Amino acid sequence: MRTIWAQAIDDWCVWLVAAGQKRGTRNLRRYHLERFSRYVGDVSPWALSLDDVVRILARPDWAAETRRSARSSLTSFYRWAQATGRVGENVAALTPTVSVRQGTPRPTPENILRDALMASDDRVRLMLRLAAYAGLRRCEICRVHQDDLVQMVDCTWELVVVGKGDKRRQVPLLDDLARQIREAAEGSPNGYIFPGQINGHLSPEYVGKLVSSALPVGWAAHSLRHRFASAAYSVERDLRAVQELLGHSDVRTTQIYTAVPSDAKRRAVLGAAVA
Repeated sequence: MRTIWAQAIDDWCVWLVAAGQKRGTRNLRRYHLERFSRYVGDVSPWALSLDDVVRILARPDWAAETRRSARSSLTSFYRWAQATGRVGENVAALTPTVSVRQGTPRPTPENILRDALMASDDRVRLMLRLAAYAGLRRCEICRVHQDDLVQMVDCTWELVVVGKGDKRRQVPLLDDLARQIREAAEGSPNGYIFPGQINGHLSPEYVGKLVSSALPVGWAAHSLRHRFASAAYSVERDLRAVQELLGHSDVRTTQIYTAVPSDAKRRAVLGAAVA
């Protein structure tokens, strides 16, 4: 017999489909609620008090980002429960909002990237290069398909990337990176360069695990994306160009990824000294 939590989560996810929520968002929401249900044990989701929800959201082992994301999922879940008459009020919406300190750029150092590329097999090396040299997220890396490669009129290559919210962008590629993608696709049964069981390709979580395993502790796929953003910005100092390459809707997000080149800061100090 299915638990009340499992049935409720399934019914809620159907609601999310009807609301047009993307698969990635639905999967994350489900993960949060299934994790939450394990913490409450046999208590029904309709019997939880505000104090119960706050107590779990206040777990000391959760980072602020995790707590904020989980709160968002819980608020959505109880909004649905309230709209369908399962509960009288949305207890999650009454929990305190979570303040998250603005992040700072943390690009993977070049020597760490170089060592990881040398030590990895072909599959993981390609994942590393897509993150470090094209700025792809792990959820974008896992879905790269041979049909996403586009040859431009000047014979250069670009990659069509489907990002968050199914937003599409085109990222110019190094010739040898485009060649690697074509070669990987040749051995693929379905055109995905990282074939797997999730709709024909690997899951974002597994890609993230492989990339993190290739890097020292403390570095991951997202720090490689920071590396790409910082390196790209250092060439033209064009934040809008980097924003489009990363697929950000807000340039303020791009600023979090982009380290100011040290030579620019040095010139600023020298300029201040002679002013």
